[in-house]
Amino acid sequence: MTEAGTAPESLAGFTVAVTAARRADEFAALLTRRGATIIAAPAIRIIPLADDTELARVTRGLIADPPQVTVATTGIGLRGWMEAADDWGLADALHNTLAAGRVLARGPKAKGAIRAAGLREEWSPASESSAEVLDHLLAAGVAGMRIAVQLHGATTEWEPVPDFCEVLRCAGADVVPVPVYRWTPPEDPAPMDRLIEAVLTGSVDCVTFTSAPAVAAMLMRAKEIDVVGGLLHALRGRVLAACVGPITAAPLEELGVATTQPARARLGALARHVAEELPRRANRIQAGGHTISVRGACVMVDGEVRQLPPAPMALMRALCRQPGRVVSREQLLATLPGGGGDTHAVETAIARLRTGLGTPKAIQTVVKRGYRLAVDVAECTSDPTPATPRFAGVGS
Repeated sequence: MTEAGTAPESLAGFTVAVTAARRADEFAALLTRRGATIIAAPAIRIIPLADDTELARVTRGLIADPPQVTVATTGIGLRGWMEAADDWGLADALHNTLAAGRVLARGPKAKGAIRAAGLREEWSPASESSAEVLDHLLAAGVAGMRIAVQLHGATTEWEPVPDFCEVLRCAGADVVPVPVYRWTPPEDPAPMDRLIEAVLTGSVDCVTFTSAPAVAAMLMRAKEIDVVGGLLHALRGRVLAACVGPITAAPLEELGVATTQPARARLGALARHVAEELPRRANRIQAGGHTISVRGACVMVDGEVRQLPPAPMALMRALCRQPGRVVSREQLLATLPGGGGDTHAVETAIARLRTGLGTPKAIQTVVKRGYRLAVDVAECTSDPTPATPRFAGVGS
């Protein structure tokens, strides 16, 4: 279901956050072409492979003591590993080391990278599942075997438990994790801090994640500035968490955040999925003879984007949480940025709200009581977040 006058995949009026560090511009372009406003906040900084001394140490160790089995989990990871080895002058030695043993691929991208490196995979599951790779190894027996497992990213308290290597160890294997594409938090935390504040205040509609480390990094930063509870509350409410696939979604799902994801774990599929989901979930209210939909950073009135200053926007969100019900001036005052002043500030902001909407009849004054959205027929197609404690900013 889409709003009148918009294309089926229109993201006009929606604000979408991109937390990706890799291919972020490409992904943002896919969303922008559909009309979205983008907040770019890279959640992680990937350590350049050629500078990764830990990966170089592990690579030299495998060349000196070759594995009988190598598990390639991602195409980009294996390609990056081979390229880094070339920078270190170890490309031929690494190629010969892997070729002398068996190579398993978790999925088609890893398989493609294996073949591009002049190697040949022994087996790959159709499901692209690490669990199936694990079952395949255990069925054949791994006791006493040296197994190299190419990892992707680092682990934190919010990432899925990396039990793949541990299960192999428990079965008697000598497991060597290959730490490809390790990450650190970004050098400048300001963009992530601004995104967290946007989530807390509801001024972003959707946060997209393309890796589990990006989820972990955002949660880590929120914990550092003591707002992780508020962040999770917002992601469980009106701010949609869109993940590229189940591995990325797992840390949020384990914390009770319902995520949405495309059928195929690809950037293009994620962009299309977001373009379908946000319009479908958008709240739509008939008020004052107009169709009104509150977005993160604007209001849509009869399919047209209406940009509002922060104070009128805050009042609009408050009124739409209880469509048709009277909201007192004191309650509205508490939602204003800064939360100070007197009720005259509310009257001024209401006047600016009516002007900004271009629909003065949509906001009704209830004498001596407050204001309400003059609802004709409520048609909320998503649950506009119930009244909750306001998070005034990142540091609150």
